[in-house]
Amino acid sequence: MKLKVGIIGGGPAGIMAAGAASNNGHDVVLIEKNDQLGKKLFITGKGRCNITNAAPIEEFFDNLVTNKNFLYSSLYTFDNNAIMELLQKYGLKLKIERGNRVFPETDKSSDVIKAFKKYLNDTGVNIKLNSIVTHIKFDGKSFTVFIKDKESYQFDKLIITTGGKSYPATGSTGDGYLFAKSLGHTVTDLRPSLVPIELNDSWINDLMGLSLRNVSLTAFSGKKEVHSEFGEMIFTHYGISGPIVLSISNYINSIKSKLRLALDLKPALVREKLDARIVRDFEEYSNKQLKNALNDLLPQKLIPWVIEASGIYPEKVVHQITREERERLVEALKNFPLHFKGFRPIEEGIVTSGGINVKEINPSTMESKIIPGLFFAGEIIDIDALTGGYNLQIAYSTGYLAGINV
Repeated sequence: MKLKVGIIGGGPAGIMAAGAASNNGHDVVLIEKNDQLGKKLFITGKGRCNITNAAPIEEFFDNLVTNKNFLYSSLYTFDNNAIMELLQKYGLKLKIERGNRVFPETDKSSDVIKAFKKYLNDTGVNIKLNSIVTHIKFDGKSFTVFIKDKESYQFDKLIITTGGKSYPATGSTGDGYLFAKSLGHTVTDLRPSLVPIELNDSWINDLMGLSLRNVSLTAFSGKKEVHSEFGEMIFTHYGISGPIVLSISNYINSIKSKLRLALDLKPALVREKLDARIVRDFEEYSNKQLKNALNDLLPQKLIPWVIEASGIYPEKVVHQITREERERLVEALKNFPLHFKGFRPIEEGIVTSGGINVKEINPSTMESKIIPGLFFAGEIIDIDALTGGYNLQIAYSTGYLAGINV
C-alpha cells in the first residue's frame, strides 16, 4: 500500500531512510533545515568523508561502544559492503586506507554527497530544503509536521533522523530529542563523545602543539582501570586531543566517579628493558646534568615535566643518580600523570553519546514501541562507536532498516 512517509533530517540516516522507503513504493518527503543535504558529511574525515570501514561486519561490534546488541539487525541487514556498492553504483570511486577506513578516491566529501543526491533523485524522493520543523502532532493515526513560516505536512509514517547535538553549525542542534519527548519518548543523558579532554596541569602551555606517536593512554576510575588506547595524540591549549584521546573519551564519558589518566610514553618497553635503556644512556652522558641527558629518549618539550614527575633534581649530574631515583624516572615514563578536568563541550564532540532510549525502539524495524508508525534512525538514538567510519555506518544501516519497514 502506498503511504505518505515523512523523514526529518537530511543526513546519512535520513538519506538512506528516504531512498529505501521510496524504493518500497511510498510517497516520500525528506525535510532538511539547511540549504543542502548532508552538511555534517561535508566535514567528516577533515573534509574527506570517512564513508565507512571495510572490516568484516562481525569485527564492527568490537568498535561499537553503546548498546551494540541493539545494532545486530540493522548492521546485518545493510552492511558496509552494501553502502559501498550503492555509492559505486552512483559513480563514486572508493579507496581503503589504514585501519580499513573507506574514503572517496578524490578525497572530497562533496563527491559523496553528489552520489547520494543521484540516489535520491533516482528513487524519486521529494526533498524540502530550508525547512525548519517547529513541532509534530500525532492524532492516533497520522502525523502532522509543522514547518516554520511554511505549510505543514501530513504523513502516515514518520522517521526522525535529526542527529545529535555535536557540530550545531551543521544543524545538529538537538531538535529531534524535543520532538521525541513531545511524542512520549525518553532521552538518556546527552554527553559529548569522541571529544577532546581538558586537563588541569601546569605544563599545558609548554606542551601545546606537541604530537606523540606510539604511546598508551589509560583511564582509571579510582584504582580500577577503565580503558586503555595505543596510538597518536596531541597536546593542546586546553589539554589533549588526537585519535587515542577521542577513542578513550567514549569509554569514560558516563563515569561519575573521579577519573585519573596516565600516559605510558614507552609502551613497547617493559620496565626492566626501559631501565636498561636508561642505564645505557646514562653511561654515555654520565657527566651531563639529568635535564640534558634525556634527549635520545624524549621530545625536548617533555623532558622537564617528566623529570618533575620523577622528583629528581633536574641539574643533578647523571653519574650521581641512584638506582632508586632511576626507578622513579622509569615510573614517570611509564605512568606520566594527566590531571583530568573535564571534556570539551558537546558541540565539539564528533558524535553525541545518549539519545532515544533503545528500550523504546524495536531493533528489528527501528519503529517506536510507544507510537505506531514513528521510526528513529542514526545518531538521535542512544548508540555510538569509535572513529573509523563506524558511526556513519550505523547511520546508513539504521536509516535503511527504518526505510524498508515503514
